[in-house]
Amino acid sequence: MSIYKLKSSFQNLLRPLVGRLAERGVTANQVTLFAAIVSVGIGALLLANPQPALFALVPLWMFLRMALNAVDGMLAREHDQKSALGGYLNEITDVVSDAALYLPFALVAPFSLPWLTAIVFLATLTEFTGVLGVAHGKGRSYEGPMGKSDRALLFGALGALVAGFGTLPDWTWHIQPMACVLLAWTVVNRVRAGLAPS
Repeated sequence: MSIYKLKSSFQNLLRPLVGRLAERGVTANQVTLFAAIVSVGIGALLLANPQPALFALVPLWMFLRMALNAVDGMLAREHDQKSALGGYLNEITDVVSDAALYLPFALVAPFSLPWLTAIVFLATLTEFTGVLGVAHGKGRSYEGPMGKSDRALLFGALGALVAGFGTLPDWTWHIQPMACVLLAWTVVNRVRAGLAPS
């Protein structure tokens, strides 16, 4: 189970906006690059100035980023903007954006750089195994339990906690190994989906 299952309902809400953007000449690749640039910018800001109040940007941006991720996909599929470059940009910028937004939490106790590095690595691996389904004729895999949308919810909630309380409670340390286990489980599920008989 993954929050990704709610994507179709979210897309229905965004469809009128997507239509207006297409009419004004906005492209899927422009949306993809914009989301990546803002993600890296927020990550760099938090690394350079990890003030608790600034972590309020994380939940706000995670929500907007998920909306933009749906928008660029709909522009590509529903407005004849699919391209090989768009496919590369979509996958690469997602991984870069995730890393940029997760790593600043290494500066917030009780989180640590080794654990956040492991989370970034495993998150990257989930996306790698997901896209490998295409190479083997199975299509992109989105199995959970810790897909991109689920990670956005997790780190958005963590950002809200930091902004609200100035730090994270000691018990949140356990979120790091738990996230790693769920990410590894996600990798296994995506590999299994890719190997399943058609």
